[in-house]
Amino acid sequence: MRTPNCVPVSNVLLGLMCAASFSLGSATTMRGQELVKVTVHWQTVTATSKTTPTLQVVVNPPLRPGSALGAAAFQAVKKLGAEDVRYVPWLPYPRLAVAELQPPTPEKTFWDFSQIDPMTKEFFAATAGHATVMNFSTIPEWLFQTKQPVSYPADPNQVDWSYEKGTELRDPTGKALGDYYARLVSWYVDGGFTDEDGVRHESGYHYKIPVWEVLNEVDFEHRMTPEQYTKRYDTIVSAIHAVSPQTKFMGLALAAPGANPKWFEYFLDHRNHQPGTPIDFISYHFYAMPAREETADSWQYTFFNQADGFLNTVRYAEAIRRRLSPETKTDLDELGVILQSDNKPGDDVPPPPVYWNACASLYSYLFIELSQMQIDVVGMSQLVGYPTQFPSVSMMDWTQNKPNARYWTLKLIKDSFHPGDRLVETQVGSGDVAGQAFVTSAGRSLVLVNKRNRSIDVSLPEGAWKSVQEVDQSTGDGPARSAQLLVGKITLGPFAVAVLR
Repeated sequence: MRTPNCVPVSNVLLGLMCAASFSLGSATTMRGQELVKVTVHWQTVTATSKTTPTLQVVVNPPLRPGSALGAAAFQAVKKLGAEDVRYVPWLPYPRLAVAELQPPTPEKTFWDFSQIDPMTKEFFAATAGHATVMNFSTIPEWLFQTKQPVSYPADPNQVDWSYEKGTELRDPTGKALGDYYARLVSWYVDGGFTDEDGVRHESGYHYKIPVWEVLNEVDFEHRMTPEQYTKRYDTIVSAIHAVSPQTKFMGLALAAPGANPKWFEYFLDHRNHQPGTPIDFISYHFYAMPAREETADSWQYTFFNQADGFLNTVRYAEAIRRRLSPETKTDLDELGVILQSDNKPGDDVPPPPVYWNACASLYSYLFIELSQMQIDVVGMSQLVGYPTQFPSVSMMDWTQNKPNARYWTLKLIKDSFHPGDRLVETQVGSGDVAGQAFVTSAGRSLVLVNKRNRSIDVSLPEGAWKSVQEVDQSTGDGPARSAQLLVGKITLGPFAVAVLR
């Protein structure tokens, strides 16, 4: 997620359904309305999917136990049942993200998990039985050289965008940095740790951490260079690996992956790491960022044009990864849209409902394209946003305490498609619609995405299409609508996402 100063279906033709629920179509296309033909060659396999659709959970005060929004949000995570969910306590709330806010003295240390544990325990409970990616991304500022000690709010719920300071570590060897993360991880996996003064702190926790992502948006936060980050990555990985040997590691988490290819060239070159340091995953981010005055009629082009630029970045990053470290996987763990009104006065007015469908359509388009590239993890950002905290990125309706169309679209995609599915040759007769056919363990499926803010008729491939599930504006904050499909054509409403079987 960016900090504020940093510069992101449809009415089915059904038989015997009432017009109050669906706009009924006919075998004849309405005058002037385009008909997009989709052709599938089921015997021509183009790739085997490696892609896991998932989301990230960013720590915010509304996720505290006892909050109605938090309870609904964690219930949504549990109901989704996704793998590789990313958990990120981060810098706007130092007391919710940093376990040692003051440097130790010979007489005392200042470890305090009292504000951090309640939400973290909720997260582990909601994702029980599923793999997760943990990222306590905010480094204690006392570990950096600063002109004066860095302050932080006494109120854990008070936002503080100024906590991050410094670029050079006080300990140039990085040992103090590694020790901090080793103790933090030990708190959760080994039942506790021994602090700098030799005092044992017991937690009683014995969680498993499958993947640890090392820091976040390091090209922005602390203005790191590839060389600095790679050295810090090695130090943190070595320290965590000593206390959690089964954990795998993820690096980079770049905010602007297209800005400087050196990040990929340097970090993925094993010669720049300490011998034996694993690079299990790399990660980086994309947010469409429309101009402030844009509306849905512009979003239908801006979102997808910017996404196409990002997809080109993925292609060049993948070429570097395959050349230097082909065993490394890729996790695109922040994908979404950020409106220019976020975190500014007046951002408590929610975007229009069509916005959430536009964002859901964008994610679904990226899922199709990234599945074709065999990207390993495709993560929607983020579970909870709300006024002052990137409300336009939320998957929850913070006014009603329930999931919005973005969440329900992710659930539709996650429930329908899995690693191991075979992608087959799919031709779509217009750039206004994206589509991809899969052969899954449950049979043949086709996902269709309307990229435009208007209804579009689609002529379906030949075959016995029995059912459709879709999310569009008519489903609102509810789950995908299911129906029997009785004809060979479907009308995709504006920004609709449909899965046919």
